[in-house]
Amino acid sequence: MPLDTDKPYVLRVAELIYSKVNKIKKDNSEMTNIQAFEVFMTTKDYDLISSGEFHDQWFLELKNNNFVDKITGKKINDETMRLLELQKDSMVKFLLKIPKLYYTKSHFPLEISQRAFDHLWRVCESFEMWCKETKQQNLITLNILD
Repeated sequence: MPLDTDKPYVLRVAELIYSKVNKIKKDNSEMTNIQAFEVFMTTKDYDLISSGEFHDQWFLELKNNNFVDKITGKKINDETMRLLELQKDSMVKFLLKIPKLYYTKSHFPLEISQRAFDHLWRVCESFEMWCKETKQQNLITLNILD
């Protein structure tokens, strides 16, 4: 029986984060994953996700298209929409950004920044796990699970 390689909708934001972190790392080959995640946390994409605007734009697009996803061409059901709403809420909660408070004087990340970093890391781990489960090793570029 062939594997279903259609990405679950809840991985859409994970794939975006993963690809952006990967690009940062490719553009700066000396960077570690940790450093690339930290740089990602300073980008407009991070702001879009952490504010909830990423999901809001997506939800508006879906609503305007009768809840048919433009990428898959499939209609998104109410249960999936509720899951995506929960995902949005958790992203806003865990990725809370307080400008200019990322580091303390000792250069250690503040707890709130560490929580955001940890959440991003877990989101990208889940993307890699899905890639492994669906035997799409070619999508794994950061090797977070190793």
